[in-house]
This record gives sequence, structure tokens and C-alpha cells, in this order.
Amino acid sequence: MDFKIYQSIEKEMNNSEIAEILELYAKLSELHEGNPFKIKALAAAAFQLDKYPIPLATLSLSEIEKVQGIGKSLAQTIHAFIQQNSLPELEQLIEQTPLGIREIMQIKGLGPKKVRLIWKELGIENIGELLYACKENRLLHLKGFGEKTQASVMQQIYFRMENADKFHYARAEKIAFELVKNLELSFQKVSLTGAIRRACETLEQIEMVVATPSIDALQNHLTKADGFQFKQILDEKLIGNYHSFPVCIHTCSVAAFYLKLFETTGTTKHQAAYPVLKDNTQLFESEAAIYEQLQMAFIEPEMRENEAIISLAIQNKLPVLITGTDLKGPLHNHSVWSDGQNTIEEMALWCMQKGYAYLGMADHSKSAFYANGLSIERVYAQQDEIDKLNKKYPHFKILKGIESDILNDGSLDYPDEVLSTFDYVVASVHSNLKMTEEKAMARLIKAIENPYTHILGHPTGRLLLMREGYPVNHKKIIDACAANGVHIEINANPYRLDLDWRHISYAIEKGVLLSINPDAHNTDGLLDLHFGILAARKGGLEKIGCLNTLHIDDLMLKLYKK
Repeated sequence: MDFKIYQSIEKEMNNSEIAEILELYAKLSELHEGNPFKIKALAAAAFQLDKYPIPLATLSLSEIEKVQGIGKSLAQTIHAFIQQNSLPELEQLIEQTPLGIREIMQIKGLGPKKVRLIWKELGIENIGELLYACKENRLLHLKGFGEKTQASVMQQIYFRMENADKFHYARAEKIAFELVKNLELSFQKVSLTGAIRRACETLEQIEMVVATPSIDALQNHLTKADGFQFKQILDEKLIGNYHSFPVCIHTCSVAAFYLKLFETTGTTKHQAAYPVLKDNTQLFESEAAIYEQLQMAFIEPEMRENEAIISLAIQNKLPVLITGTDLKGPLHNHSVWSDGQNTIEEMALWCMQKGYAYLGMADHSKSAFYANGLSIERVYAQQDEIDKLNKKYPHFKILKGIESDILNDGSLDYPDEVLSTFDYVVASVHSNLKMTEEKAMARLIKAIENPYTHILGHPTGRLLLMREGYPVNHKKIIDACAANGVHIEINANPYRLDLDWRHISYAIEKGVLLSINPDAHNTDGLLDLHFGILAARKGGLEKIGCLNTLHIDDLMLKLYKK
């Protein structure tokens, strides 16, 4: 739960933002022991509206009242909030709740009732005090707490500390390019640099290089930019915030622009490993000219992470990185048959419009009851619908897939006679995520060895900056996939990006094909393929190493398993 959203919400809110506000309202109400019926209604509405396909901001009060799960009273609350961008009852609850308590509520596993016990019984009002209390085993004396809960709370606090002041690349990308466009109105040469230019999955700041006659000229321009807050000038760098994102802008002359861009793009270790330039005062017309003088192949920005890539550049052995246009279609997607928001036909038409050749449907399996997983009867009904759609659109192929839950014992979520009806199976873990490495490996290896598993989905279950993945030995997982003809997903959801790009090179070495998939739950989610491509490029993936760059006939052959 992001408590900042209420203060930073835009005038025209999307449904996810409204749902998050309602969820916040429900949790704070429960924390302060509010009306349980109202709390239940708020929580149910939040869950319902997050996936509602029509923007609530476009609906009248009477139309909101007709939305399933929204009563008349709650509809009035939602409509008033949309119109006024204010919810006095929630504002009052926020004022009554110390900031530290609101932060504690963001720790997974600590619901409002447990947080209230920590607050009222132990007098704890911030995360630092909570960590200290855990170290003294004080939580063990509270009703509903035990050693496992206390250990989990400590682990999550440490995780939050390690990831403090970081944000997802996907959140920053649009705003960063907006700032570039703004600066290009006044300055000849502007570029992103640093971690955001390398497309790192999480960031601490947006870095840029701007060629300017003076840093004062840059500051004067930014004072007129909507959303920019100036902080300081330090070593020819202008520091500030742009729409709440930390920004560091390196400045230089026009003539020195490409050298400054070259020097600021790579990590410290990467930059330190370059051969020395013959004349570091020389002016360059492009980054390519710098690499030419160094007698190296041009290293794409995404790959400037470590020193090892430099030796490949010297030997002219760099991979030809995959691009978005290489993809022929996504293979992990959800429709209204499970927890998606669009029909299969709507998803297919979107893919056709974008020039893809096929679409793989992989709705949730029956154990995923929380996601309306498919019973066996519904599996056959969906496959019948896909057959009809394939006849309707003969020049496009919809594949019959499933995202089958890997159960606690490592088995898949249907009997073999059902699994055999699919074109392919994406095997994924969704439940019982708190595992030791031994348990996780046994569970995953068994699923990989299942003859009906084609693709291992989001291999660690991680959620970047929100949840650590379960512990696995990546090399052993990749080895098992290589031995069993199983492909591995790069889940392109920007909050997953799992398989981590750091393990892609080993998968390439072992001949395991990677499948870049959006895990889309609506047509907008298909756009996440962009983030998967960036992650794949960071790992050095070429077109030949990706499963869903194959022509449909070659893909079907690759998916065929006896």
C-alpha cells in the first residue's frame, strides 16, 4: 500500500488508483476499529474495481451504482471522491494514524488488527522500534504472533531498508523521457544516462546529460518546468526532483557531450575497465567514435554493467541483441476466462493490429481459485472457443496454453489426460511461497521433469521492491531445464522481470531458450513486452535464443513433446 498516492493523486484517476484509495480507507478503518460491515464493503469494492474495465471517472452516479459489488452508499462515496478529489473521512483517519504506523502497515503479513496490537499493546510507532522489539522477542507475547511471524517481520524490515528510496524503471521511464523532451526545447544535446539508460529494473535516481553554455541557463529553464523542484548544484551537476523522482543532471559543453555521456553511462566497475583513451581531451561526434578509437565494438548501453563485457567488445564477439520487432507473439496471457479483463478475441485483435503472428493464452489453472482458475470442464470450453476463433482468423494463430500451478509437492494442476490437450503448459508457483531453498528446488525440479511442462513461469516468484523471491539455485534450475527440454520465461511484468537478467548468459550457454512474456491480464498489459525486451538485452539475449521469435510452424515443432 502506497500511502503517498492519496496526496499525489491526479484529477482524473484511473480505477487502480481509486481501488487503492478504497483499500487504504478499509485498512485504516479496521486499524481504528471502525464499522466491520463498512470495512468489508470497502475491501470488496477495492478488489472489484481494480479490474473493472470501464474508467469510473467517466461514469455518472447512477452508472456507478450498477457496478457489481457497489452499493448505493459506497457509490455515492466513490462518486464524491472522483468529483472533489477529496475524502474527508479518510483524511481524518490519516491524521489520527502516526506516519510510522502507516509504514508498519505496509509490511506484508501484518494486517490492521496485528498492527493495532503492536501499536497499542507495545507502544511501538515506527519501523525502527518494531525491529528492536523483534530482536528482544517482544512480539512473541502478543496474541496471534509466533516465532515464524516475528522472523518474517524482521526479514521484511531488512528488505525494506535495503531497498529504501528505490523505484521501478517502469514508473520512471515515461516521466524521464518527458523531461528529456522538455529540455530539448532549449538545449542542443540531451540524453538519459546512468542506470536509467542501462534500463536497470530498479533505480535510485534519473540521471541525464545536458550540453549547456552554463549551469545557470539550465537552472533558469528548469524553474519554468512544471513539476521540477531545484535542490542544489554540486560539481557541475544539477540536483533536484521532477514529479517526485530524484534527478541528477550532468552538464558539459556541446563539444564534450558524447565523452560525458560515455563516462556516465556505465557502472563504476564497467567504466574503470576500459582501455585508456589516447587523448581524453579529444572531442567526439558520437559514442561510436569513442569505441572506434578504443578499437572495440560498440557496447549497447543496457550491457554496460560489468567489466567482463569489455573483453568481448575488444574481440568483436558481442551478441546482436534482440529487439521488440523480433517477437512474433506473447505466450503467457490471461483473459476473462480467469482473472483477465479482455476476451480472447480482443487480445488476439490487439496482437494482429501490432503485427504479431500468434497469441498464446495461458489462463490460470483450477487451484488458482482466487483468480477464477479453469475447471476441467471450462478448459474444454475455452479450447472450443479458441478453435472457433482460429477458423475466424485463419492468418493468425491462437495457441491453447495454460498457466498450471506447481502444487506443493511439485506436481502440476491437472491430470495428464487434460495436460495433453494443451499446445503448451506454463508451470508456475503461486502458493506456499515461504520455502527453504531445499523445498523450492525439489518442487521446481519435479515440475521441470514433468513431461507436460514446456515453459517455467516466473522462476523465483519475486516482486521487485515488494517481495523477495523464494531461494533457488539458478544454475541447477537452468541445468534441469536444459536436460528436460523446458524453456524459461522472462516475465516482462516490470514488477517481476523474472528470470533475472543476470542469469540469462548461463541459460544461453546451456542452450535453454527463453520466452519473453507479458503475463498480460488485459490488452494494455501486452505493452509490458517492452520491459521484457530491455531485461533480455541486459542479459545479452539474441533473437536466436528466444522461443517466441520463432515462426509459428517452428514454434509448434519446438513445443511438441512426446
